[in-house]
Amino acid sequence: MVESLDKVDVHQLKKLKWLLTDVDDTLTWEGKLPPETLQALSKLEAVGVNVIAVTGACAGWCDQMAKLWPLHGVIGENGAFWMRKDQQGFTTHYIRNAEVMKREQQALNHAIESLLLDYPDVSLSLDQPFRFCDVAVNIAQDRVPLSSDVTKNILEKIKHLDIEGQKVHATQSSIHINAWVGNHSKQQTSEAYLTQFAPDEKLDLTEVSYVGDSLNDEGMFAWLPLTFGVNNIRALLPKLNHHPQFITTENGGYGFAELAEKIVKAKLTS
Repeated sequence: MVESLDKVDVHQLKKLKWLLTDVDDTLTWEGKLPPETLQALSKLEAVGVNVIAVTGACAGWCDQMAKLWPLHGVIGENGAFWMRKDQQGFTTHYIRNAEVMKREQQALNHAIESLLLDYPDVSLSLDQPFRFCDVAVNIAQDRVPLSSDVTKNILEKIKHLDIEGQKVHATQSSIHINAWVGNHSKQQTSEAYLTQFAPDEKLDLTEVSYVGDSLNDEGMFAWLPLTFGVNNIRALLPKLNHHPQFITTENGGYGFAELAEKIVKAKLTS
C-alpha cells in the first residue's frame, strides 16, 4: 500500500546516508529545474546525505550534472556508466567496454531508425549524438506526448530486435523510450557504485533510499526497503508491480524538495 509522505518513520530518515534519485520529472518539472531542487540538493549535502542521480539521461547531460550540481555522482543511460567529480578530478567509469558499447549502439540506432519509418511523427531524442550507449526515442520531450498505445507498440517492437545475437533491453521513462544492449540496469550499477564508495565493508541498504516518477524506476522500488515517488507517479501506479512506499504531495522537483525537507529535519532532530 502506498502511503503519504507524512506517514514515513522519522528514524528511517535519520539513518539515510545515500539518496538515489531519478532526474526527469523527479528533480525537474515541466522541462525545467526548479530552484527549489538545487536548494534541496545543497541542504541534503550539508547534513551528510550523499545524493546520486540515477537516470536515463545522455552522457552529455550527466557530464554537466556531475560537474555542476551538488551530487556525489551520476549514473547515466540506465546504468551504462557513472560520472563523478571529487578533489582528484573528474572520472567516467564504464560498466562495460566503451568501444563495444559504441559499436552495439550504432547497430541499434540503425535498427530503431528503420523501425520508426512506420511512425513518421516519431524520432530519436535530440540529444542522441551525446549518448555513449543507449538509443532514446522521444515520446514526450518538447513535443506533444505520444499516445500510450503508440508508445507501447514501439516499446514492444524494440524489445524484439536482435543486435549481434543479443537481446535488446528497453524501458520507458516520462519522456523517452530508452533501449540498449547489455545486462546493465539502474539497480545493478547503483549497487556497484555504492559498493565501491560506501565506507563500510558491507553495504547497509537501510541507509539507502530512492525517489522516482516513472515505469523505469520499478526495479529500484523493488530493490530498496525505503522508496519514494513524487506525486506525478500516481497515474502510473496501476501499471507497476512494485510501488514506492511513500508519495509526496507535490510534483517533480517540488516533490523532491518536499522529501528533502523532511529528511533534513529528521537529520537535525536530536
